[in-house]
Amino acid sequence: MTTSLHQRSLVADTHNDLLMAVSARPPERWADFFRERWLPQLTEGGVNLQVLPVFIDDQYRPEGALRQTLRMIECAHVIAEGNPETVRLCRDAKEIDEALAAGRIALVLALESMPGLDASVELVSTVYRLGVRVASIAHWGRTPLADGSGEDSTGSGLTSHGVAALREMERLGVIFDVSHLGASGVAHVLELTTRPLIATHSSARALRDHHRNLTDEQLRGVAATGGVVCVNFFAPFLTEREHEATLDHLLDHIEHVAGVAGIDHVGMGPDFIREVMDDLTPPCCEDVNARGVDVRAAVPGLEGPAGLPMVTEGLLGRGVPEKDVQKIVGGNVHRLFGELLA
Repeated sequence: MTTSLHQRSLVADTHNDLLMAVSARPPERWADFFRERWLPQLTEGGVNLQVLPVFIDDQYRPEGALRQTLRMIECAHVIAEGNPETVRLCRDAKEIDEALAAGRIALVLALESMPGLDASVELVSTVYRLGVRVASIAHWGRTPLADGSGEDSTGSGLTSHGVAALREMERLGVIFDVSHLGASGVAHVLELTTRPLIATHSSARALRDHHRNLTDEQLRGVAATGGVVCVNFFAPFLTEREHEATLDHLLDHIEHVAGVAGIDHVGMGPDFIREVMDDLTPPCCEDVNARGVDVRAAVPGLEGPAGLPMVTEGLLGRGVPEKDVQKIVGGNVHRLFGELLA
């Protein structure tokens, strides 16, 4: 019965870095590699709506960042064009719903920290034309737009270019993602935004005191905009004992976010780092300990998207009503995209 509910539900994942793995292959292999390696997992996990972030490894920064950004965007288009019966790259809510109605996985492009665009805010329009519909403006460190959460001690908000980027995203209809943004930056965005926000992959700081997680005040702030906080599954962000992380730790975070932000403002942003790392080869992944966390640490069974039915089962096992489970696993994100990508 629990599997049946998962199968009946619209399942949305707002952060899977699979483009990193696919684009590492020769371009002529992109469509096939996605179909052979990733599509079966997405299908087994019941994923209907998949956000594809473009994240650029340090080896490409700074000189090659824009080129690699464009290459990964092209990779997403090639994946969709090479698998037209199973996926569709969507630019608006109408296309998302058409894909879902046809039984295809709706893919939505995102930028993680706007790599390569930097202070050239006019390029936000360029990537929008290429299909990007979600974007954040910082990662762990400092960018020309804002500081990431790893620089929280600076206490800085958005730069003037960051404010301009926010306004341009609002004008175009690109959803602003606060995941990875420093605490002062989140506060600044909450002051300035005129549209609902999303946190594509952030867990609860009240349960795991890590700068990558959101405080209760921030959770309430995102909810107040009408936005959605999508909980990160990455083990080091769920518990200090990352190699002892369990499904219960993840469910604790989901229930905490739902309790603080409201049941209409929580989703899933798994961030399946281990699964992506397994597909990549040196030099990009020689150091598996990034900034003090083991990137291969994962909740058993949730190393990749095939395990997503575990979340539905776990929530039902805790007595969460079916209608609320369906909101968490994808309904809230689908509603948000319907409102903002209309």
